Amino acid sequence: MNVRDSEVICGLLKRAGYKICIDEKEADLIIFNTCSVRQHAEDRVWSLIGSYKGSKVIGLVGCMAQNYKEEAFNRDANIKFVVGPQDIHKLPDILSKFDDNNLLERKIWETDGNIRPDEIYQSGFYNDLTHAYLVISEGCSNFCTYCVVPYVRGPLRHRKSENILKEAQEAVANGVTKITLLGQNVNAYKDENVNFVKLLTLFNEISGLKEFSFFTSHPKDANKDFFRTIRDLGKLNKSLHLPVQSGSDRILKLMNRSYSRKEYLGLVDSYRKIVKGGILTTDIIVGFPTETDVDFSETYDLVKRAEFNAAFIFKYSTRPHTEANKLADDVPRSEKEKRHENILDLQRRISKKASRISKND
Repeated sequence: MNVRDSEVICGLLKRAGYKICIDEKEADLIIFNTCSVRQHAEDRVWSLIGSYKGSKVIGLVGCMAQNYKEEAFNRDANIKFVVGPQDIHKLPDILSKFDDNNLLERKIWETDGNIRPDEIYQSGFYNDLTHAYLVISEGCSNFCTYCVVPYVRGPLRHRKSENILKEAQEAVANGVTKITLLGQNVNAYKDENVNFVKLLTLFNEISGLKEFSFFTSHPKDANKDFFRTIRDLGKLNKSLHLPVQSGSDRILKLMNRSYSRKEYLGLVDSYRKIVKGGILTTDIIVGFPTETDVDFSETYDLVKRAEFNAAFIFKYSTRPHTEANKLADDVPRSEKEKRHENILDLQRRISKKASRISKND
């Protein structure tokens, strides 16, 4: 999502007459488009902002901007403006308020927006001339207890299907041959009589589009009809990212994930049977509050059974505003690191085995 947001920002500013610099040393203004999902990501941004020591005009944009709001100015005096993810369309107007006399003094924050105007997606700017990211929905309403996204990006909102298709057709007309559909929960997409399966079918019919994919899906909205669509559409990549997060029913309930271990493994089994040779990837969090050795062993066992082609494995970190932040972060860091390494090593072995099988086929 942040990659596409950065493209949108670049498109808006180019249209307003700004020049994008390849070398940051040439830039007068640097905008940090940020993520708040992991503490590590935030720490890196604060470190990078601090490294400029007043030599550039810095803007903080995106989820961290929404998370910290005006407090960001206290965190680092280098920051001159703060703009939340629902207010990025205001950036050209915000920058127009600066002039040579007050550029370094003025501080502006915009974090009250609720919805983006859809036209910001129509700038036609993509970093890759042949591959485009297209947002189909914004925000999230799942409220997983560890996740800050609903608090910084707002509730789930679906773009109109005709606007999405128009953007796709214009991108293809300009040379794009590959598209990735984006959303926090793409398979929950719904616009009147167009659900996600129907939207995928419409994309498969776009003349000139050679290949498309999507990211990311929620297990609670996955079913056999969805898997059959992946199988049957010729232009659609035969891959599915289906975050499990934990293999323990107790931890899944604490995470508010809305499915059980058994239900998830049932989805894996259905996907493998329907989408022959399809790629399956996932997300896993280790060290969630109160996670015991038994809970972790259940996650480890689920990974062995599911045989994911790849997995993004994270150590739990507390996030402000979330329900999990109310729980004591009681799994020692050393234990988190141990569990992270153990499951990472397991997944490496599984991925290596899957790669060998694929080559032999």
